Amino acid sequence: MQMMMKMNVFHPTNIAEKLERAKAQDQALIDAVNAFIAQPNSINEFDLDKFDSKDIYHISTIKDICIDYRLRFLDLKYFKNDLPQEAFDKIAALEVAHNTTLSGFKIMAPSKLFRLKDTDDPLLFIPIGNDYFYLIHQWGDDLHPFRKAIVWPFKNIWNLMILILGISWVATQLTPFAIFSKTNSWSTYWMIYFFMFKAIASVVLFYGFALGKNFNPAIWNSKYNKS
Repeated sequence: MQMMMKMNVFHPTNIAEKLERAKAQDQALIDAVNAFIAQPNSINEFDLDKFDSKDIYHISTIKDICIDYRLRFLDLKYFKNDLPQEAFDKIAALEVAHNTTLSGFKIMAPSKLFRLKDTDDPLLFIPIGNDYFYLIHQWGDDLHPFRKAIVWPFKNIWNLMILILGISWVATQLTPFAIFSKTNSWSTYWMIYFFMFKAIASVVLFYGFALGKNFNPAIWNSKYNKS
């Protein structure tokens, strides 16, 4: 039983489930969705009464999930993978049900899926007006169970700074003091720590600039950043 519980902790991350949980925690957003459905205002001429409200998300919820998991939310034309047949079937069913032709499709997916073919958990959305989007289809493989933790340093400059300080501390602990001084002292410790911090920070900055990296809030809806 304990082994099964441990295995459950490492299940892959299903982004659609994370979206649903994020929305469920915001009662104000749920009320806003219900109010929006009651007052149709759609760029795609939908009959919103035929939508399931659980699949409607505001851009603020989508943005939060994108930032937490370092995902992009871009127009379908930037997506390098092919849509599965199930997605086309659902699009066709929606067009018949609402007697309209859909346009303005959006994809939520990791950055690499907008550069090359892969299978990481893309989600297909359609805008329905007032910054609300309807989730049409999800396919592919779920994200790595530790993705949120892995991309945490890229969420903002402070997270990255904490990571660099932590790595610098570990490097300092592993460094023999005798290389720098014949006596162990706090001054020697902090000198080594500062040296490690500068060295690691320099490598991180070089890596970031060389590869065009940026923080999650800057890339979640950007078609220009490479990562």
